[in-house]
Amino acid sequence: MSPRSFDFGKHTEEIKKKKSLHPMLILAMIVIICAILTYIIPAGEYERVANEEIGRELIVPGSFSYIPRTPSTPLQLLESLTMGMQNAGYVIFFLFIVGAMFSILNGTGALNIGIANILKVFKGKELFLIPVLMIFFGAGSAFLGNFEEFLVFVPLILAVSITAGFDSLTAVGIIFMAAAAGYGGAITNAFTVGIAQEIAGIPLFSGMNLRIVLFLVLEIASIIYVMLVAGAIRNNPKVSTVYAYDMEFNRGKRIDIENIPRMTTRQIMVIIVFWVGIIFAVFGVIKWGYYIDELAAIFLATGLLGGVVGGRKPSEICEDFVKGCKDMMLPCIMIGLANAALVILQDAHVLDTILYAMAFALNKIPARIMPIGMFFFHEIFNVAVPSGSAQASVTMPLMIPLAEKFEVTKQTAVLAYQLGDAFTNVLAPTGGEILAALAICKIPFGKWVRYLLPLFFIWCVIAIVFLAYAAGVGY
Repeated sequence: MSPRSFDFGKHTEEIKKKKSLHPMLILAMIVIICAILTYIIPAGEYERVANEEIGRELIVPGSFSYIPRTPSTPLQLLESLTMGMQNAGYVIFFLFIVGAMFSILNGTGALNIGIANILKVFKGKELFLIPVLMIFFGAGSAFLGNFEEFLVFVPLILAVSITAGFDSLTAVGIIFMAAAAGYGGAITNAFTVGIAQEIAGIPLFSGMNLRIVLFLVLEIASIIYVMLVAGAIRNNPKVSTVYAYDMEFNRGKRIDIENIPRMTTRQIMVIIVFWVGIIFAVFGVIKWGYYIDELAAIFLATGLLGGVVGGRKPSEICEDFVKGCKDMMLPCIMIGLANAALVILQDAHVLDTILYAMAFALNKIPARIMPIGMFFFHEIFNVAVPSGSAQASVTMPLMIPLAEKFEVTKQTAVLAYQLGDAFTNVLAPTGGEILAALAICKIPFGKWVRYLLPLFFIWCVIAIVFLAYAAGVGY
């Protein structure tokens, strides 16, 4: 269907009538609920000791004790937003730089023309772009632990998806369903498996063979799911649950591949600068362990250099920079709100109480299903602590003694953790990165959940099968 045959006025009103809760309201309600819980859940804490090998503080098993309650006050509730944004400052400012880089490069016209040429090559075979892209993102997560870095690609993949006849949900699915599969497999993910294995006292990245198979199964399931839904949408765009939203907000992302202007020498140089920046960033992550700060510097240099070689004037580059930051404002606020919930729970000393209660309940389940119980334990706890490395530091000191008690191997306990850390990252509203991606694409959170749930349950079934196998063979 062409944009001209779509009644924008009618569907704008439809969107207004059926409009979901603004994502900021969803997170604000979660923060308020967390504040109320501080008046209900007793305060408690574990003792912690510094582990110099991994540079983190680890809890001491058996050291939990209740302490006087310190519930969140109204002032602390309001302060939690600024504290949450400070805690997530490294991600927020990274996103500002990402937005600025793409805005500057877009100002040259090079990216749109480049994407148009790629889509022209794949014309009639657009579905084959999905596995190519998802393998790239999935491998980045499985081997390098990439996740929030993929927000860099959301504007590009959104343009590809809309132009190919898919929808905005497909764009987010291509990136973050693949990333979740990569985190579930976590072949050499230093931020999850690496830290967890060090805490468990087993060789770094040992047991890789099973994780490779696990990653392949999760990735293939994700690719098939995204392709099936995208194919149905391409055949009939109206079956998309975000059809009206895309026509209202994302129709401008569609690129005309039939009338592609000739790419100028300057625009070719911009494309080269962009890919050199991406390749150097990947190399830096692999070779030198680059993370957010270093990547932000690389993307800033990429944007500025791309603007210069693209012929943009200094004042135009500045204007593009500011526009890019404006485009990222909502995603950044979302990430700050997501962290505000964690700030509330930590400051009131109820997070350790929640951890203690969950570990106590886990201790009561039958030994034969202990690995599966550990998986669901981490799935639930991951909602409160989405950071994989932070979660490993908090939970693994408890899980390893529990595994030994029930004759579960340490490797299996790590496997249960890595799987539990992966999937709720893209489901729970406390996952700031997925909310940021949805905000960029103008997708209501409820639409994403509806799209994700069938695959989420498939992931859980795969996880249970692999954990049952691991327990059976003494992995």
